[in-house]
Amino acid sequence: MLTPSTFFNLDQFKHKALFEEITYVYEALNILSSYLAQQELRNIQTEIPQGAILANEETISIGEGTKVEPGAFIQGPCIIGKNCQVRHGAYIRGNLIAGDHVVIGHATEVKNSIMLNHAHAAHFAYVGDSILGGYVNLGAGVKCANLRFDKKSIRIRIDGEILDTKRRKFGAIIGDRGSIGCNAVLNPGTILYPDVIALPNQTLSGIQQKQ
Repeated sequence: MLTPSTFFNLDQFKHKALFEEITYVYEALNILSSYLAQQELRNIQTEIPQGAILANEETISIGEGTKVEPGAFIQGPCIIGKNCQVRHGAYIRGNLIAGDHVVIGHATEVKNSIMLNHAHAAHFAYVGDSILGGYVNLGAGVKCANLRFDKKSIRIRIDGEILDTKRRKFGAIIGDRGSIGCNAVLNPGTILYPDVIALPNQTLSGIQQKQ
């Protein structure tokens, strides 16, 4: 089962409409850009300090209570919720929706991704074309790789069959409460069910369920 409800509790996520009319959970990435284009952005409800950079500021929304540190770079379009942290050296490259209480930390790069409430990528992470569920934690140095070496579309093996996602770039789906150890690498198209724990320095591929 690759339906959104298999991976995420969306009751408290303000943008659950992203997941309402799709079959496979990763298809939310296909409509992320158009969803953002339909939102009323340019709504910044927190102080932006000197030294933080907002690019395409008219396409950025940031909720109240969120702390943006000097040295952060945020490029729209993106929505960052309430009580989040965008730390020094964070690099947000656009097409991001982050829920409430999300942490995007020092030297963490995020693009074309969805981070549900309380998802943390606090240290030296790469999150590209990925979806992090509620209370997911990425340890320092975790990489969600999103591109095959041969540049072909990314395929998933499920129940003995091959499912072509028709996405050339697709990182990882990490279900609620997943915890990824430091310096782990998630190969393109890795899908982790809720509560999966990955040990430090592991390289993961395919579909992983809690043991």
